[in-house]
Amino acid sequence: MKCLMLFTGSGPLVILTTMGSATDAPMVDKLRAKGIEKFIAYEIPIDLAKDRYGGHFNVVVQDLHESDDLRVLDYNGERAFRLFKLDELGTAIKYEGA
Repeated sequence: MKCLMLFTGSGPLVILTTMGSATDAPMVDKLRAKGIEKFIAYEIPIDLAKDRYGGHFNVVVQDLHESDDLRVLDYNGERAFRLFKLDELGTAIKYEGA
């Protein structure tokens, strides 16, 4: 499982996914279906996300199944941005649809 902070046109959000990469075709398709066609993604270490989100993290993880491979952990961009220092985030992964 991966935890990613996505910077999109409407602001940051944090997601959990079982997919390998933010730019895998199935991931891009799911994001596109949600209206996200352009983003910058940063991986967040799972243990750090667990620590920052506490019980909410566990609730979201319990709802994450093989058939449901993408969950929004935090759609409040202000809170998501505030919870993590920039140097805690992984390398930027940029994606811009065709």
